[in-house]
Amino acid sequence: MRASDAERERIAETLREAVAEGRLEMDEFEQRLDATYKARTHGELEPLISDLPVPGGVVAPVAGRMPAAAGRSVAPMDWSGRIGGPATSTGGFAFWGGFSRKGRWTVGRIFTAFAMWGGGEIDLREARFEDREVVVRCFAIMGGIQVKVSPDVQLHVNGVGVMGGFDEQSKDADFGDPAPDAPRVRVTGFALMGGVGVDRKWSKAQRQRLKEAERARLERWDEGRDD
Repeated sequence: MRASDAERERIAETLREAVAEGRLEMDEFEQRLDATYKARTHGELEPLISDLPVPGGVVAPVAGRMPAAAGRSVAPMDWSGRIGGPATSTGGFAFWGGFSRKGRWTVGRIFTAFAMWGGGEIDLREARFEDREVVVRCFAIMGGIQVKVSPDVQLHVNGVGVMGGFDEQSKDADFGDPAPDAPRVRVTGFALMGGVGVDRKWSKAQRQRLKEAERARLERWDEGRDD
């Protein structure tokens, strides 16, 4: 059957979601995307997404294939074991230089970051939390601060940019609702002729855990179908 422009665009959107989730490498994504817009029939389109979750089914699915779950239902972390304990850091300072907090560390209830003519990185994706609610205060003057959080945390951003930016970006669009036991992270402060960016995206380790959980879910479904 001949494919329509709308079907080709839905295939392209599925590929974009897949590369954002880490399911496709960029070079493979570009090859498949090019093949999508050149495809003329369903038979040419279907192989391009046969190994990917397809929300709602874009073209006739492969027989016996399990439909993708709507949204992400598997949390990559057990939050119950990551809240509580003394803080290992309550602030970061950069002046003509930089600072970084990432990996396994414990963020304090109030974390204050300052960067002037420099930059700072605050990565909370693998961190522990001193309390269930933390406040990250960021002040950037002709500098930049980047905050990274897991998509399943409860995040609130209310900073101000003056001749600069204080922005939130969600790079993993299918994270669903915040986990009920996840901490609440509030990012506030201001940027003067500089920038503060807050990114919601999975780390490589979290992506791998999600893939393993998804693979196990598919295997359980296949076993139940065979029975």
